[in-house]
Amino acid sequence: MATPGVTRGWAVVVSYSAVAGASQMLWLTYAPVTTAAAHHYGVSVTAIGWLANVFPLLYVVLAVPAGLALDRWPRPALAIGAALTALGGIVRLGGDSFGWALAGQLMVAVAQPLVLNAITGVVGGLPARSRPTGIAVGSAGLFLGMVLALGVGAAVGGDHLVALATGQAVLGVLITLVFLLVQRRVPAPVDLDVVAAEAAGLKGVWTDAILRRIAVLAFLGFGVFVALITWLQALLEPRGVSESAAGAIITVAVAVGAVGSTVVSARLEGRGVEVALLRTALVGAVVGCCLLAVSSGLGVATAGTLVAVLAMLTALPWLLALCERRAAGSVASATALLWLAGNLGGLAVAVAVGGLVDHPTIAFFLLAAVALAGLPLVRRSALVGDQPAGVSPALSPEQGR
Repeated sequence: MATPGVTRGWAVVVSYSAVAGASQMLWLTYAPVTTAAAHHYGVSVTAIGWLANVFPLLYVVLAVPAGLALDRWPRPALAIGAALTALGGIVRLGGDSFGWALAGQLMVAVAQPLVLNAITGVVGGLPARSRPTGIAVGSAGLFLGMVLALGVGAAVGGDHLVALATGQAVLGVLITLVFLLVQRRVPAPVDLDVVAAEAAGLKGVWTDAILRRIAVLAFLGFGVFVALITWLQALLEPRGVSESAAGAIITVAVAVGAVGSTVVSARLEGRGVEVALLRTALVGAVVGCCLLAVSSGLGVATAGTLVAVLAMLTALPWLLALCERRAAGSVASATALLWLAGNLGGLAVAVAVGGLVDHPTIAFFLLAAVALAGLPLVRRSALVGDQPAGVSPALSPEQGR
């Protein structure tokens, strides 16, 4: 039977997972209705793409200060991030115009580093053996938020953008209120009451070779995933796949990835399969993107998307768990490094693919090449090493096998 402390720890993790999901829901509001939103607001498809692209752009700028804030003041910093997320959803309702939509998206994008960088810190109230599963639950919240945005957006359609934004704003406010109430009533675990981020620990995070390799893998993996989420509908449209069908494809793919990643993490926890799993994920992404490149119908496009998205989402909790084990002394800063690299990759690859929106075959082969570039980095010697200076505790060779 779980002790009261463990139960309270899971309450924080689950309520945090909902907040993280709300941030992703708001991020992807316009992804399943890209072309319809462009017509609605009287702007280009590329402009609508920037309603999503501002998130990785601002993350690149804010990741480091957000990580430092979470290392120093974890609970207040996360509470501010949750509140800004809800407020951004409300601001989008200020007027039925692209300017108000962009203003709200910018607020949620500012909040996102404070929310996402906390994903490895909120598991501090759980027993050490349960923390990888806790990270997977937090990650599942991210994915399910994406599913909600993509599924509801595709179902509602671009003709009802105001109703869509209103529903998301109400849900975001309710989720935030519940999280703030849980956070207030649950005592902070000792692991999270960090008085100050140690300079040596932060230096160790940014100079550790293994964490840098993890960050490069995040750059490549996020790049593939964000570009697919942002542009799939526009890329499949010339091939006769309707907006609703494309929305359904990506929604099902992310839903399968959300469930699959959690199940895989729970089943394989503690078995030291990180290297094999990450290698398999990259190969899956390459295969999926190649299928999309040669697809000419709904069936192959669906299969390719499922394979690529499932591969990328399954890899994420394992990358986060490696960060948590490697740099527990400055866990938010280490997580910031991963998300910073991932969002930079998402921005770079999504912008590149956006320039190829009229050439879907080339765009999908580019994504396959990005995933393929990560394979040489997924080696046991590259992801396991001795404890670096300033980072504690390090991932030991025994943990990585």
